Amino acid sequence: MYKRIMLAVDGSDNSVRAAEHGAYIASMDKNCTVEIVLVADFAKAKSEVLHAGDPAVLQMKRRKLLEPFEQLFADQATSYHTHILHGDPAPTVVDFANKSNVDLVIVGSRGLNALQEMVLGSVSHKVVKRVNCPVLVVK
Repeated sequence: MYKRIMLAVDGSDNSVRAAEHGAYIASMDKNCTVEIVLVADFAKAKSEVLHAGDPAVLQMKRRKLLEPFEQLFADQATSYHTHILHGDPAPTVVDFANKSNVDLVIVGSRGLNALQEMVLGSVSHKVVKRVNCPVLVVK
């Protein structure tokens, strides 16, 4: 089965569902490790810093966002590590996954309609196209 799973999260309902599926898959092998990745998007970082006022407060908000995901894996005694990365979400997720040699990447779907996805693209679509391992997109 999978020994290293990467779970990309952003706090959305879709990423929560993706985490639940990831927990289920990880529970099948007690030697599995889950890499929980949150990407602080450069495009949103400036407004986040302005609203937070203090970089330490912003970092605390990001850590707090990860807590439910960490708790999910801790409750089932699955080994996990958390990573807060900075950059454009899709390329950052792809780069981390490819360099970390994970066996599976799990991401939530953003729920774009066909026209929005064609014009804007989605993080999950870009990840599926560029990652060197299987990808599970959960909606």
